[in-house]
Amino acid sequence: MTVERCLRAIAGSFILLSVLLGHYHSPYWLLFTGFVGLNLVQSAFTNWCPMMTILEKLGVERQGKGK
Repeated sequence: MTVERCLRAIAGSFILLSVLLGHYHSPYWLLFTGFVGLNLVQSAFTNWCPMMTILEKLGVERQGKGK
């Protein structure tokens, strides 16, 4: 899996998890949903996301690079 695909999976999982936690535990978890959404918007303009840096340091390949 590439960094880009992992990033989408992680962001989607964070959003789903925080919405569920917001519904069943505390509405303050929806702030985390907003944070993830804001991070996705800023990464669309800057092409940089902290999670991408973490995934690359873990050895996940970027799309178009590799074998």
